[in-house]
Amino acid sequence: MPKARRSNDWGFPRWRGYGSSRETTNVRICDRHGCDEPGNCPAPKSPNSPDRWYFCQQHAAEYNKGWDYFEGLDKEQKEERAKAERAESAGYAEASHYGWTGSGDGSRSADEMRALDVLELEADADFAAIKKAYRTKAKVVHPDVKPGDEEAAAEFQKLQVAYEVLRAAEERREWKG
Repeated sequence: MPKARRSNDWGFPRWRGYGSSRETTNVRICDRHGCDEPGNCPAPKSPNSPDRWYFCQQHAAEYNKGWDYFEGLDKEQKEERAKAERAESAGYAEASHYGWTGSGDGSRSADEMRALDVLELEADADFAAIKKAYRTKAKVVHPDVKPGDEEAAAEFQKLQVAYEVLRAAEERREWKG
């Protein structure tokens, strides 16, 4: 009868991994000199080359910032390739009429964006922020506060129209679920 052996997963350091496999896991380190983060993002070393750099997310973003997709093409070829890319990706464009997206990601109409500009809000503002901004600005230029001031009355009218546009859009979003 063989003698019982002690398992290697006792104490510290733990000699086996925490997963179900007993093999070691290879971790690729970022190819940027001096970076010790895992390099999970492949990036081409040159156009049309199979060789890849492997960067961490931060260095991959830095590398891709200066990348020119149309490098080496003349103007007609650039336009042709851009048109083909748009045609290929047209099926992935999200339709706002299905209500698949939330505010701030392209689902707002041009009228809504102009209304948000009047209220000096960002594109992803929720309705509570819209209501608060409208009330704050309306209190300043309300005709009861500034009677006889035509400029304030015009500004109040703009605020009212902007709020009505955004309120109607919010009601449509709520109605769709």
